[in-house]
Amino acid sequence: MPPYTGDPLRRPRRPLVPVAPGPEAVELSGPVFGPADVDPLDSDLTRQHAGEPLGERITVSGRIADRRGRPVRGQLVELWQANAAGRYANRLDRRRAPLDPNFTGAGRCLTDDEGRYHFTTIRPGPYPWPGREHTWRPAHLHFSLFGTAFTQRLVTQMYFPGDPLLRYDSIWHSAGDAAARDRLVAAYDPGLGVSGSTLGYRWDVVLDGPAATWAEEGR
Repeated sequence: MPPYTGDPLRRPRRPLVPVAPGPEAVELSGPVFGPADVDPLDSDLTRQHAGEPLGERITVSGRIADRRGRPVRGQLVELWQANAAGRYANRLDRRRAPLDPNFTGAGRCLTDDEGRYHFTTIRPGPYPWPGREHTWRPAHLHFSLFGTAFTQRLVTQMYFPGDPLLRYDSIWHSAGDAAARDRLVAAYDPGLGVSGSTLGYRWDVVLDGPAATWAEEGR
């Protein structure tokens, strides 16, 4: 299996744009988020359209903490993913898999006073890796956490327990040792699910320190 060096299609083709230092630059170029900017429905990806999305409904919840285990409150957490057929609602994704008109695959929320986040969504499907014969990416969710400043943004991925495709995924292997890779895999938690509606998964994130959750380079 070749080492993961990043997808060439995702690499920038133009030089980076320099930003002048100082608070004004961050204020103008960085995002501005707060409780008024996040709608309660943003965290339920199954209720963002008039119809019902296809696929297995899941609840994903966890705790965001710093290296000392302290909760990170008011943290903006963003999630994006493929649909149940393994296709993203993105014009650049032209794979031969159906789009779901009732599923956009993007959501966000703010952590509560205990540092907890909560999403209701659809379990994404795996999809073939472009340019690699017989290689498929396991089901996964993309997460973005902004910290207390734009420069602290952490981008990572969450995987599902028992997925047979994990052992073949070079992105998962790039996370480091076995302990670091295990931290990217959610745990099935029946207590987080909604009876008769969703399966529950628990996935905690540590922002920094020796037990920090793996982050994608260059994000």
